[in-house]
Amino acid sequence: MSLIEVQDLWKIYEMGQEKVYALRGINVKIEKGEYVAIMGPSGSGKSTLMNLIGCLDTPTKGAYLLNNHAVAAMNDDELAAVRNREIGFIFQTFNLLPRATSLHNVELPLIYSGDGREERMKKAMRAMQIVGLGDRMTHKPNELSGGQRQRVAIARALVNSPSIILADEPTGNLDSVTGSEIMALLADLHNQGNTLIVVTHSPEVANFAGRVIHILDGKIDRDEYKKAG
Repeated sequence: MSLIEVQDLWKIYEMGQEKVYALRGINVKIEKGEYVAIMGPSGSGKSTLMNLIGCLDTPTKGAYLLNNHAVAAMNDDELAAVRNREIGFIFQTFNLLPRATSLHNVELPLIYSGDGREERMKKAMRAMQIVGLGDRMTHKPNELSGGQRQRVAIARALVNSPSIILADEPTGNLDSVTGSEIMALLADLHNQGNTLIVVTHSPEVANFAGRVIHILDGKIDRDEYKKAG
């Protein structure tokens, strides 16, 4: 049983009289513990596919099974619970609350999980330590470097121990040295058993993954597994 299975997935946007075919019959399975990069030029459909996998959008047609559960059959509350518990998101623009401390930013997903304050603090502090920011918990985003902000975002994605971590261009706003540090951190998280899906246009970022799915014009162009060793 695959962790993620999409079957004949289509996404069509209606723009007035015109139809835009973002995805055209995608079929893919991703197993628990895989590290997958999704690559493609701008407009290829890679971000649309990630939004569907992350339950941020719904397909026009086709099926999406997450842990063998049909996502289309879930109501809004069930979808929100899946996004909160099963999926950790890392965005290119960090998406941190500017007036909140790092620790509070990391803690936020736990508030929606119903954890008590003491338990939330414990989990958030542990996530901050995992990403190497144990000494930056009281700092606000504007007191952190770009790389540190992305580490806070990664800690927030990790805090609920999700089944899947989805990263959209995680090094897009970072210099090359900081970007390499973030990719090394993501590689460590994968080695600890996390399922990781990274959307990127960068071959250097995709090189960290064990599998690269190339999207072109809304279809899978190539699906390549890296040879061991």
